Parts: sequence; C-alpha cells; structure tokens
Amino acid sequence: MERKLRFGLVGAGRIGHAYAQAFESAEAAKLIATADVRDEAAQALAHQAGCAAFDTYQAMQRKAELDAVLICTPPVTHPELALYFMDHGVHVLCEKPFAIDVAHAKLMLAASKRNCVAVTMASKFRYVDDVIRAKSIVSSGILGELVLFENAFTSRIDMTAQWNSDPAISGGGVLIDNGTHSVDIMRYFLGSLADVSVVEGKRTQGLGVEDTVRIFVRSEAGVMGSIDLSWSINKEQGSYISIYGSHGTIQVGWKESKYRQSSSPDWVVFGKGYDKIQALRSQIDNFARGIVGEEKLIISAEDALASVEVVQAAYSSLRQNHWTAVSRGAAGSERGILGDQERQLVEAGRA
Repeated sequence: MERKLRFGLVGAGRIGHAYAQAFESAEAAKLIATADVRDEAAQALAHQAGCAAFDTYQAMQRKAELDAVLICTPPVTHPELALYFMDHGVHVLCEKPFAIDVAHAKLMLAASKRNCVAVTMASKFRYVDDVIRAKSIVSSGILGELVLFENAFTSRIDMTAQWNSDPAISGGGVLIDNGTHSVDIMRYFLGSLADVSVVEGKRTQGLGVEDTVRIFVRSEAGVMGSIDLSWSINKEQGSYISIYGSHGTIQVGWKESKYRQSSSPDWVVFGKGYDKIQALRSQIDNFARGIVGEEKLIISAEDALASVEVVQAAYSSLRQNHWTAVSRGAAGSERGILGDQERQLVEAGRA
C-alpha cells in the first residue's frame, strides 16, 4: 500500500482500547481519531493512541479525514452509525453483532451498495492464527469427512450491571453476545447453516435475558454442531473448538492447538493458542487491504448478514422450542435484498 488508511474509532470502551493497542502494530492502517459521547473516555483513549478525540461521531466525521471507521458501540446503535458514515463515503468495520435483527443488517448492506463503500462485521476469532491453521488442516482432508463440530464460550462473569444483558441495547443475552462469534466460526468451517435448535439453561443471575444456552446446529452439508454459551458457568476446557472427522480430531485451544489422526496415537501441536491483539491487528489490516483491493475480505458483508440471520433463527427457536430453518437473503440488488419491512425503514430514513 502507498499509505496507511486513516481510521476513526467510535466507542471508547474495553474493546476500543484493545483495538487501539492493535493499531499500534498494524501495517495497513492507522488510528487518527476516536469519538465517544463520554468525553473523558474519548480523551483517555486518544491519549493512549496518540490521536484526536471528539465527543460526537458527527464531529469526528466532519473534522477528521477518514478513510474508514471502526464501530465499537452497543449493538442497537450500529445501524445508525454505519449508515451515517457510509452516506458520507466512509468504509465501515462494525463490531459484532453486526445488527440486532435482519432488517437493519439488510439496510446496512443496501447502504454499502448505494454508496459504493465497504461494510462488514468485526469477528476476531476468524483472524486467530490457530483458527486459520485449523481451517487449512480440515480443508486438507486428513481428518476425513466432518461429522461433529463443538464450540464453547463459557465463563463466570457478573452481568447484572452490564449493557450486554439489557435487551433494549444488546438485542438479547449471551446468545447474541457470545453466540455471534460461535455462529461465525461454525460457518467458517462448515459453510452455510441449515437449521438451529436452542435450549436455555437455568438463569442464575436474575437477568431478564438468557445467561446459559446450548445451541444445536445442522449445516447444509449435514454436519452436526453444538455450541455451549454461558455467563454463569465455566466449563474449564482447554479448547474452545473441537472438530471430529471420520479420520481424526482437531482441537483449537486457548494456550495450545493440536490435531490427531485416528491412525496415530500422537497429537500434533500446530499452534500456541489465542492471541487477542494479533487477531484484532490482522482483522484491521485485512479490512484496510480489502478496501484498496489488495486482499479479499475474510469476512464479507454477506457473512455479516448471514450471522444475523442465524442468530435471529436461534432466538425464534428459543421462543418456539423447536428446530428453526435459517432464512437467507444476501444476494440481489437493493430492492432484491430488502423486504417490505426493510423498505419501509429505508423510506422513513430518506424522508
């Protein structure tokens, strides 16, 4: 690249600070501005990153010369922010979950097409080195046909005072919060998902949303999958992904990743575990290079929409207590993408 792309960051919370650290070693992007409605938070992050601070995202867009923006705010705000920046010609990388419902996710994709700018979801686990290596091993065929995929994101954390457990802000509970990562990882390995079934566990924190769920999934290729999510228990497993094939098994872990073929008694270690800053840095660089056409986006806009479609189907299953098909509608023109509800939202926004 001739120069690093100039990024703004909206949202000076914990993930915003982690991204600021990742920008320090990014090769294709640099952070030039941050914005948060809490001016002190914006100033603190700007001091850490050595960039400008603003108390509104509109002011940042007007005064900073941005190529792209990274949205790290609560999920309910994502469509408003994304549409604002895209309508001003700024590319958008939006933290997960991309949107809290399919209607708004489609609006974001339509705005991307309308303004000829890129938009996609930030989902860090796709960029973890061990996850990428695991995908290569699976794709090589040495584990045979895939039979079962398991993922677990479980840890004890008090969510009673967190916005993540306020459905008006987050769109739900642990299912949409951690489950968005799970769904994206599963799609990365298995391809399109056909249907889902969700069972909720006992609520132990007195929350108005689910804090423990188990998700059962079938891919279009017929592979079974299960996902364990919880804010209330810690399964204390060394791996967060286990994939079972007809000829072997692979485990992606927090501190070590390995695989074993059925014909061998020995595990082969291929990775050193999870590195959050490495993943965030790789994600930033991939998006920047994708904007200028040097790389293909690892997570496309269609992937972002698909993640919302699966999560929405999962909530439908949770409410109705039966298997629910995943509806898909990523292809087509703006009018083809949007249903009646989405078109009403578009027209209301343009009025």
